[in-house]
Amino acid sequence: MARVLRRSFLTLFAASGLTACSAPGSPTAPAPTAAKSAAPASKAPVPELAFNRGGDRPLPTRVWLPTGTGPHPLIYFSHGLTSQPNDYADLLAAWAAAGFVVAGPKYPHTWYEAPEYDADDVVNQPADAQYVITELLTSLGSHVDPQRIAAAGHSAGAITTVGLFSGSRDVRLKAGLLIAGRQMEQPSPFAGPAAPLLFVQGKQDKTVTYEQAYGAYNEVPWPKGFLELPDAGHLPHRDEPALVASTTTDFWRWTLNGDQAARQRLPESGLTSTF
Repeated sequence: MARVLRRSFLTLFAASGLTACSAPGSPTAPAPTAAKSAAPASKAPVPELAFNRGGDRPLPTRVWLPTGTGPHPLIYFSHGLTSQPNDYADLLAAWAAAGFVVAGPKYPHTWYEAPEYDADDVVNQPADAQYVITELLTSLGSHVDPQRIAAAGHSAGAITTVGLFSGSRDVRLKAGLLIAGRQMEQPSPFAGPAAPLLFVQGKQDKTVTYEQAYGAYNEVPWPKGFLELPDAGHLPHRDEPALVASTTTDFWRWTLNGDQAARQRLPESGLTSTF
């Protein structure tokens, strides 16, 4: 299975030109003023936890903590190629301000200052994600509700997230968000317990095309939503920051907190869904 997954990832990168999800060091988070329109900035400290899978896969993990006592739902976030979690800080802080613990590692070979940068290493990231989630549940203790965990990602991070709901299924996950995400050329079917998935896609994206993202959406057998942004490109969270922040926050409120009012607001964003 690992060899099949690796061939699929290599085919994906060659076919789509997915060699970088953002320019090295460039911010991929929404503008601060737009993020504040969705929720006030989190005032809690932002720690970094030093995880390492197998001794040779360092996974320093940034955590955004909400204010107030827990336990809170956990949102695990995977960055894109040549990015890191801080590049998405305003979006992730908006989720934390809404009451969610948000955590994301710098993957060892796909962030922009990786000592041995290797885009093909994305094939190993679903296992990294499962490891980090397990470590977070121990390290954060009462801050996190282990029954309310979700995964999100952008571009190659969204492909990592797809892996967590298919060939490397993590049954702990209750929902998922894919920003500019798609399946592999030889995809594993979505599997395991049903989990609502939300796709956020820029219609002008030339890296992960609209057709590729919608193709993955069509393969999801569970409740699902597709937010199409007609004027956005590969960084929809930056091109339409307020809309992406508010829609995704309502998605988390519904799927992780059972907030039916938030669910009812989702179609107002222009969302196509079977929720």
